[in-house]
Amino acid sequence: MKARWTHRPEGSNWGDFGSDDQLGAMNLVGKEQVLKGLAEARTGQTFSLSLPLDYPGGNVLHPSRHPPRRFATLRAGKSAGEQCFCFALARDNPLFTDVVSDDVVLLHTQYSTQWDGLAHIGSLFDSEGTGKAEITFYNGYRPQHGLKVAERCERTEAWMAYEGPRAEVLGIENLARHGVQGRAVMIDLFRHFGRENHAVTHDELQKILKQDGVTIEKGDMVCLYTGLDDVILGMRGKPDPETLHRSCAGLDGSDKRLLSWITDTGIAALISDNFAVELMPKAPAPQTSHAMLPLHEHCLFKNGIHLGELWFLRDLANWLGEHKRSRFLLTAAPLHLPGAVGSPVTPIATV
Repeated sequence: MKARWTHRPEGSNWGDFGSDDQLGAMNLVGKEQVLKGLAEARTGQTFSLSLPLDYPGGNVLHPSRHPPRRFATLRAGKSAGEQCFCFALARDNPLFTDVVSDDVVLLHTQYSTQWDGLAHIGSLFDSEGTGKAEITFYNGYRPQHGLKVAERCERTEAWMAYEGPRAEVLGIENLARHGVQGRAVMIDLFRHFGRENHAVTHDELQKILKQDGVTIEKGDMVCLYTGLDDVILGMRGKPDPETLHRSCAGLDGSDKRLLSWITDTGIAALISDNFAVELMPKAPAPQTSHAMLPLHEHCLFKNGIHLGELWFLRDLANWLGEHKRSRFLLTAAPLHLPGAVGSPVTPIATV
């Protein structure tokens, strides 16, 4: 079989976990990291780290993503076409006493608390040295290797979607099969910046780690608490776009030293309560080819580092701060949905 690439992007780890790897930096989370995480579960107290899946509300955060829509299933057989919600089976057979409810959900997998999978962000990159940049994803995978694009467009009121696309490589099922459980570390950016919309640089982050006594080791999953989860909850499903986009800190994805530190440290996953981990760029873009979201490119495309976005971290961050701790056990498996590029998640922290 012909190799998928002859050279890899600068600053990437392609091939380090094997030529056919589809798991990326989560390979660093094995038995040892699970045991390290379990050692941090000292009190047995748990924290759910998920927002309600219909938050933030509306589509001002991402115009192509809409809140979940729920439906009752329709019955077959004698009662065909009737909704299966508070349905008494006695209507089909008078001897039955059961009452049944069953529902369906139409869900954007990355609308609320989520994992970004490795097929979520790729780049135009010349991986074979031909002089032609092609659509490429982590570890050199390209559409001809199993990232199938659909052709049929389907409209449903405000929704528009193409049916049938499938990431047969790099799908979120790889993360689901591996499982996500291990030691995680909290960095409390809100403590230092409040609700200021500040892009945190490498030097600022190192200062915070030193000041707060936070240590990050290879294989740790890192959470960044910014306070945006509290802002989102306070809007009660009706977010103000200006407030949403102008509140709270995030990483400065344009800081190359920061990107290098992420990989040099051996971080297995990067998580935040904001909607991109990095701040969306506000300065004029350079007049050369570049990534709109450089941290996403660096993590997902170059190094296979899964990103967690829109997690609910407030209560956990406050508890850890009160108890002078930063580490905890994190359990956060995505849905085992083959071919998906992202997934909702209901993470659980145990302290």
